[in-house]
Amino acid sequence: MSWLQALLLGIVQGLTEFLPVSSSGHLMIVKELLGVDGEGFLDFTVTVHLATVLSTLVVFWKPICKLLAGFFKFKYNDETDYIFKILVSMIPVALVGFLFKDQVEALFGDSLTTVAICLLVTAALLFLSDVFGSQSSAGRSAAGADIYPDRARSAGSPDGTSSGKGESRNGINYWQAFVVGIGQAFAVAPGLSRSGTTIATGLLCGVKREVMAQFSFLIVLIPIIGEQALDILKAATGHAELGGGLSPVCLVVGFISAFFAGLFACKAMVALVKKAKLGWFALYCAIIAVLIFIFA
Repeated sequence: MSWLQALLLGIVQGLTEFLPVSSSGHLMIVKELLGVDGEGFLDFTVTVHLATVLSTLVVFWKPICKLLAGFFKFKYNDETDYIFKILVSMIPVALVGFLFKDQVEALFGDSLTTVAICLLVTAALLFLSDVFGSQSSAGRSAAGADIYPDRARSAGSPDGTSSGKGESRNGINYWQAFVVGIGQAFAVAPGLSRSGTTIATGLLCGVKREVMAQFSFLIVLIPIIGEQALDILKAATGHAELGGGLSPVCLVVGFISAFFAGLFACKAMVALVKKAKLGWFALYCAIIAVLIFIFA
């Protein structure tokens, strides 16, 4: 991989991370178009994902601090409830990461056929969520915006507890959070959009779109940061080679380009996901999948 290829791949990651079209799938497609060698590509993918995670931390720094401040009051408030549900959603993806990492890595070395099939699955999920999923509430969302958990209360319940009408605290219950986590675990496959899968899964489980746009953004933070921290630890102890043998220049260039592309795209993309019909993204994924089948 050259530094120019790393630059282009980082930009692709930053621009597609926040749309339900699979950033990992687009990385695979661009990788094939550029003729990039597959060695170390999974490590590069994790690195540029970490960059976009950090870019979103920069954009949403104040509300995330508010979330953590509420959590460290050490009482069961809205923030604590929300973080516990995020942790519940981590369980499936943690199991996949610890038990099936080799199988996941093999998917990233496969042909584009895997990407095309997963893009079709993404398209189907997005379409079904538009048809059968939970719709936005009228007027101001119960979840609010910009990740303020104290605004993410149940409709009709000013103290954030259940309203008695099937609403859950912070707009999502523990079972829904776990099912969304299962969706995220499956979305490690390239072409199966993480944001698309988690948002669609949540909508099909009855969670409102504004809640899912927020929740989907947050649940990716810990797995990506944890994965990169684990790789660094293995490299420091001599159990693995950091970056899978890729040039440090490529990793740094990819990281920087993904970070700044993510800064540019973050707010616009998340707002678009909240408002736009997911069916349009489903159509896009289906078209890309068909083109792969025809030309790959």
